[in-house]
Amino acid sequence: VVVDNKPGASGNIGADAVAKAAPDGHTLLMAINTITMAPNMYKRVPFDPTTDFTPIMKMAVANFAIVVNPQIGAQDLAGVIALAKAKPGQINFGSPGNGTPHHLAMELMKQQLGFDMLHVPYKGISNATTDLIGGQVQLMFASVHSMLPHVKSGRLRMLAATGAARSPITPTVPVFKELGIDFMDAVDSWYALLAPAKTSGDLVKNLHRDVSAVLALPEVREQLTAQGLAIQISSPEQLGELVKADYARWRKTVADAKIPIE
Repeated sequence: VVVDNKPGASGNIGADAVAKAAPDGHTLLMAINTITMAPNMYKRVPFDPTTDFTPIMKMAVANFAIVVNPQIGAQDLAGVIALAKAKPGQINFGSPGNGTPHHLAMELMKQQLGFDMLHVPYKGISNATTDLIGGQVQLMFASVHSMLPHVKSGRLRMLAATGAARSPITPTVPVFKELGIDFMDAVDSWYALLAPAKTSGDLVKNLHRDVSAVLALPEVREQLTAQGLAIQISSPEQLGELVKADYARWRKTVADAKIPIE
């Protein structure tokens, strides 16, 4: 396997390259759920994530969480939301950039729970995290794994996480469902394998079989777990439905939040 990184436009450049490739099984896209988000942030996108790819399989998921600077003035998520409602637009939340899961998850929360905060986009997670620790922004939605060292050191506090149940690595952090918020699991960062449209059923079947076998290897599971990823294998059909549902959800979120389209 040759890995060909094609950064730019929140993943749209790499996705477009695969969408235009021959459907012969030799060019595949390792996608994350930004493929259902980023296309909604641009006026002109040369591909449609719901029709220009053949789904192969969902592979893994990374849980996300709300993390805050300890000086925010609230002890739990309910307190943060109450504070935001009392001071509309005066609390800042950071993200690695417009259209990222970190950004759109907070926009979804704002819409569903009826509060207002100011979005501060950064160029990457490192700069956003630095300013969160420094207090330039007060909170952020980010992967549990990336924030855990800062939480353990006391520089940040984790208030709620996605997932069906509390994680063994964060046993004191409630999941959103425990707090009566049942829509946040939609923003788990999922990883999936896609092929160009019109890839044959036989190729899809073979690729699904082979990648599933690799993901079952103990050393692969160990490495992914160390990176904060939980293996979750889906059928091609399940992945196709997930892409359609997420694409529609984020299109509505972007429109309702009146996020500027580039």
